Amino acid sequence: MFKDKLAWQIAFYMGLQSSLAYTVFGWLPTILQDRGLAPVDAGLAASVSILMQVPTAIAAPWIASHMRDQRFMLVLVMLATLSGLCGSIYAPINGVWVWVVLLGMGQGGSFSIALTLLAVRARDAEAAARLSGMAQSLGYTMAALGPLCVGILHEKFDSWNVAGGFLALVAIGAIVAGLGAGRRLYVLDH
Repeated sequence: MFKDKLAWQIAFYMGLQSSLAYTVFGWLPTILQDRGLAPVDAGLAASVSILMQVPTAIAAPWIASHMRDQRFMLVLVMLATLSGLCGSIYAPINGVWVWVVLLGMGQGGSFSIALTLLAVRARDAEAAARLSGMAQSLGYTMAALGPLCVGILHEKFDSWNVAGGFLALVAIGAIVAGLGAGRRLYVLDH
């Protein structure tokens, strides 16, 4: 599996979108508090974002699995995630509720489609199991670095602006990986 380009694209997509999720779970309330929200409101905004993941976590993979390939859906959910993140960090704070809803919808879809790719990019159960092992082990290892990097950047620059730029780059990287992973191809087809 480690010699398969498609498997690597899936692993990178899995890792990058998970990195964004872990960062949101760990840092979003702090970011929003630093931007002026009361602690209770910042926690509520994070909760709303997480709650909004449910509908797209169910709908996005169902829709994507009925499409010829999943590139359109991958880009759509990652653009929603990117927009929600940027809005939460940079837009006027009075619109935060729009941004956290958009962020949650994007993240719910991006995670569930990542899991869907493990099944739809393999021709049989054995290949799916091998792909899943590779993509999840590499992806979640990569994902653990996201919140750490955001914390380091915030500490070094005493601002969320640079950390926000880093998160935007991670989201763009996930889009690029998703464009490769979403094509109608199968791992180990040479």
